[in-house]
Amino acid sequence: MAKCVIGNEIRKLRFLAGEMTQQQLADRTGVTRQTLAAIENGKYYPSLELAFRIAHVFGLPLTEVFSFRLDEDSK
Repeated sequence: MAKCVIGNEIRKLRFLAGEMTQQQLADRTGVTRQTLAAIENGKYYPSLELAFRIAHVFGLPLTEVFSFRLDEDSK
């Protein structure tokens, strides 16, 4: 079965948004900084609601913040 891989551009978007900190983004989306760091580093996938909240903070559509692919090589 293929593995689902969700990537994100959060670190780049934070930098482009005046070097917003993880804590500032966490505060604006209602999660802890640790949760945001895990999402940003690909160790945790956000709920759909949280993904939309993150995209909303940057004023972007979800597809410009998150990407999705199936890794066919994973078993």
